[in-house]
Amino acid sequence: MRNLVIGAIFLSLAASIWGAMYVVVKVVVEVVPPLELVWMRYLIAVIALSIIGIMMRQSWKIAKKDWLIIFLVGLIGNTISIVTQEMGTMLSTAQMGAIITATTPAFMVVFARLILKESITLKKCLSIALATIGVGIIVGNGQIDVTQQLGGLYLLLAALTWALMSVLVKKIPSHYSQIVVTTYTSMIAVMLLTPFVLPRLQNLDLASVLQPTISGGLLYLGIISTAGGFLLWNKGLQLMNASSGGLFFFFQPIVGTFLGWLLLGETIGLSFWIGSLLIFSGVFIVIRDE
Repeated sequence: MRNLVIGAIFLSLAASIWGAMYVVVKVVVEVVPPLELVWMRYLIAVIALSIIGIMMRQSWKIAKKDWLIIFLVGLIGNTISIVTQEMGTMLSTAQMGAIITATTPAFMVVFARLILKESITLKKCLSIALATIGVGIIVGNGQIDVTQQLGGLYLLLAALTWALMSVLVKKIPSHYSQIVVTTYTSMIAVMLLTPFVLPRLQNLDLASVLQPTISGGLLYLGIISTAGGFLLWNKGLQLMNASSGGLFFFFQPIVGTFLGWLLLGETIGLSFWIGSLLIFSGVFIVIRDE
C-alpha cells in the first residue's frame, strides 16, 4: 500500500509538471522550432541528470541484455513522442495538447495487454472507444482550422507512442537507478536527433533564444519537465501497474487547460469540453475496472 501511495504521488507530480509544460512549449516554440527544442531540452536534461547521478554515486552499469529495451524507450518515448508532442502543440493550442495526450491511459491498456499480459475487459474496450471519439470531436471540429487538425493528429501520435513507452518502462529491471535509466534514454534522444539538428542550429536567432523568457523556458523544459518529470513518471510506474498508472494523466489536461486560459488567453469552446468529457469518461472507466 505504501508503494502505491508513493507511486501515486510521483505520477501526480509528473503529470502536473507536464501540464504546465504545454504552456511553456507554446511560448518557446515561437523562437525555437520543435526539433531543435527537443534536442536542447534533452541536452540540458542529460547534463542535469549526470551531475545528480555522479553526486549520488549511482552505478552506471547496464547489462547487455537490457540495452535493447532502454534504447526502445529512448527512441519511442524520449524521441518520437516528444517531437510529435511539441510539433502538435506548435500547430494547435496548449489546451488541445494537454487534452489529446490525456488519451494515453486508454492506449496504455492495449499495450499493457499485448506486452505485459495485463487483463483487458469490456469496460477497458469501452474506455478506448470513448477516448477515441473524444479526440475525434476535438480534432474534427469544423471550427478548428486545418493546421490545428494536423496538430491534433501529431498529438494523437504523441499519445500513442508515450503509452507504448510507459508500458515498455515496466520491462526495465527495477534494480536499476531511475536516474541512470533516465539519463541513458535522454542521451539516446540527443544522439538520434543530433544529425538532424546540427545543420539547423545556425538558423536560430541567438539573441532571441537568450531572452529571459525563452532561456528560462528552456531550463524549465530541460531540468524540471524532462529530467524531473521523467524521473517521477518512470519511478511511479515501477510502483504501480501500467493500466492504473495512466489515471494520473488527469492532472495534465487540468493544469494545461487552466494555464492556457490564464496565461495565453486561450478560449474554451463547447466541443472542446464535450470531447474532454468523453476522454475523461473513458479514462475513469479504466480506473473503475482496476
